[in-house]
Amino acid sequence: MSLRDKQIERLEQMLSPQKKGELAWKVLIMDAKARAVVSSVLRVNDLLKLGVTLHASLSSPRSPMPDVSAVYLVEPTIDNVMVLVDDLQNDKYDAFYINFTSSLPRDLLEEFAKKVSLCGKASKIKSVWDQYIDFIVTEPNLFSLDMKGMFYKFSSSKTTEEEIATWTDRIASGLVAIVNTMGSIPIIRAPQGGAAEFVASQLNVKLRDHLQTNTGATSDGARPVLILLDRNLDLSSMFAHSWIYQVMVNDVFSLKRNTIKLTVKGENGQPKEKSYDVDPKDFFWNSYAQLPFPDVVEHADTELNLYKKDAADLTNKTGITSLDDIDNNAASTSAIQQAVDALPELTARKATLDMHMDILASLISELQAKSLDKFFEIESNCQDPKSLNEFYELLQSQPTSGSNTNDKYRTFLIMVLLVDLPEDYKTKVSGWFADHGVDLAAYNYITKFKQISNMTNLSDMGSGSLSGSGTQAAQSSALSSLSSKLYGLTEGRISEGLTSIASKVKSFIPEKRELPVTKVVQALMDPQTAPQDTLQVTDNYVYFDPKTRGSKQPKRSTYNESMVFMIGGANYYEYQNLQEWAEKSKKTVVYGGTDVIPPDEFLLECGELGKSS
Repeated sequence: MSLRDKQIERLEQMLSPQKKGELAWKVLIMDAKARAVVSSVLRVNDLLKLGVTLHASLSSPRSPMPDVSAVYLVEPTIDNVMVLVDDLQNDKYDAFYINFTSSLPRDLLEEFAKKVSLCGKASKIKSVWDQYIDFIVTEPNLFSLDMKGMFYKFSSSKTTEEEIATWTDRIASGLVAIVNTMGSIPIIRAPQGGAAEFVASQLNVKLRDHLQTNTGATSDGARPVLILLDRNLDLSSMFAHSWIYQVMVNDVFSLKRNTIKLTVKGENGQPKEKSYDVDPKDFFWNSYAQLPFPDVVEHADTELNLYKKDAADLTNKTGITSLDDIDNNAASTSAIQQAVDALPELTARKATLDMHMDILASLISELQAKSLDKFFEIESNCQDPKSLNEFYELLQSQPTSGSNTNDKYRTFLIMVLLVDLPEDYKTKVSGWFADHGVDLAAYNYITKFKQISNMTNLSDMGSGSLSGSGTQAAQSSALSSLSSKLYGLTEGRISEGLTSIASKVKSFIPEKRELPVTKVVQALMDPQTAPQDTLQVTDNYVYFDPKTRGSKQPKRSTYNESMVFMIGGANYYEYQNLQEWAEKSKKTVVYGGTDVIPPDEFLLECGELGKSS
């Protein structure tokens, strides 16, 4: 089971507290954090199937429903406890099933018990549980603690020791929830001397305490390794352009908690926002989100044709000409009944395909308008001296008045990080950005970051191109062909011949290379296959085993499962790179971070660091 499967399973158990076989209708009461957790993995229809007829906010006015049971899911805070007691005092519901998103501290538990006792309504409380689901899952094995701005906060000289201690404790508590949900106490590894080591030490203590108070809560099978990393390991992947469908959607549009927001032209030519909800059961997204964009286009064409064939086969059996003509109330023949039974599934497939057709069409439009293929090409070959001239020539072209300035800026920062650029070139390019109104604070920070990093073996793992080999000329012509010829994909339909174009183009996209985070994970999970230089770095990582005393450095070990956590922000690019390696290596990797950050937001954090320093 994936992390998302396990979180859904825990939520379903929480929402079915009554005996099996009873159809118990209930109201679900959540605070803002719980709503973010639930909405990422369950939809309204899912809640209805679990007997939830109404879901409401804890902080909003709620009418009494004295004959209905209430399931609460809230953070363990004194304010939330006071609202719970007030609801109990006023007999707002018939029965109270209380669930906290994380562990309820001892002092707050005692205060809660005292107030419940004083109000004399303890009999209405049927259960109180720590659920350990204080994290947001957006993909099968991708999670976030929803902690914004942590790269800035851990990197800024203005941050106090007290603030660091508070955030470290909060991160460690969130990771306890992940460990509890996964069901196995891990070995903990982390690089020395940074935030990752602080969190590792704190997490080790919390897991020891958790084991003492929750005997039997975890399994005794093969243990995973939990790898804590600092964002400083690799900054270039945070700025990178990618051809992976999911990464492109997150980069070009807004992808927050499985909601994609597109900006399209309305009927009057004015920009209009359109939102799409990516259901966890979305077959197209689950199957193809990790593939390069041309492959996704090809599969979209195949899936659309398959849908048309299935719909035609079904209508031919019934003698009708369209699925729209099916009458649910018609006399039940076997053919008609078969069509009626198949209609919901076919309708859902069509809706999903229409959604992704629209997203793909919008991506094509943005790709063409912003020349995104050019940035991908330069980043893939930034070690080639020719790329310097190509990039400066690209700066001179401004296809749509500043629409891709951030894309250019990100590519420049990648070049600064990965290549020792001539000083006169950096002066010339940074001057261009300054002349075009770009704040150079992020550039100043990245420049200083590179100077003080001392280019250790660890940072060397991030050097070189972000992708594999491939001739620039071949890529340039092929990708330009893609951006122009695929523009025919409009209004939810794929144009004729698109599949053949995509299949030709994908042969020119360079093979993916393992990112620094993937190299670290390989060294710690499968040291027999890892390069020696990477092993020399990871051998020095701190080691904690919450099940034993002491932290003796072990021999290199092999693991089948890992949890990888990035302090300072995760991204979809690394997630997909890790999943590709895991599938190839027959491993399981769960990946997450303090937050999942799109490139432009990380650019802002770097800018704030540049200003503050």
